[in-house]
Amino acid sequence: MKKTMPVDGKFELMNLPYPPDALEPVISADTLGFHHGKHLAAYVNNLNAALPGSGLEGMPLEEVVLNAKGGVLNNAGQILNHNLYFSQFRAPKADNAPTGRLAEAIDAEFGSFEAFKEAFAKAGATLFGSGWAWLSVDLTGKLVITQEPNASNPIRAGLCPLLTMDVWEHAYYLDYQNRRPDHLAALWQIIDWDVVAERYEIGLASC
Repeated sequence: MKKTMPVDGKFELMNLPYPPDALEPVISADTLGFHHGKHLAAYVNNLNAALPGSGLEGMPLEEVVLNAKGGVLNNAGQILNHNLYFSQFRAPKADNAPTGRLAEAIDAEFGSFEAFKEAFAKAGATLFGSGWAWLSVDLTGKLVITQEPNASNPIRAGLCPLLTMDVWEHAYYLDYQNRRPDHLAALWQIIDWDVVAERYEIGLASC
């Protein structure tokens, strides 16, 4: 995983790699504005306020997540989670699917891409409360799906995260109200599989 370094001792709000309306109608510009511009910005501000005196100053974000506790961990974890989340999307595309070695690994592990989508969506839909569903690669190169509550990230279990779906209500409530499964089903249209495949190759080399 690429390291996220602080700038002059502080972490910065990531820039979105697409216009605010690029993900519509799957994710509206209003939802993106609140989710990125309000929620993620608050986590960044809170972490920067909490870091002085923590002993974690100057560390990459990923190292903060691995070593922090309490409020520092909650905010650092949410920044890492959201950075991975927002950077994995592209404009909606019909019949959107992975290719190459990642597609082969998904077929080998889950039987088919459709079976993988079903298992992954189930992990997101059945997670109680707030949190994240993740696809990661482990130390042996095996693909695994996990449910991570609240601000947890798979790197704390020694995994390399590849793909995530945010099931905190602020990620979908403006567009889908309480219909979390509908939101999860729609997200497949906007996954940038080139980004996920790049993470997979990095994970195979570094995990």
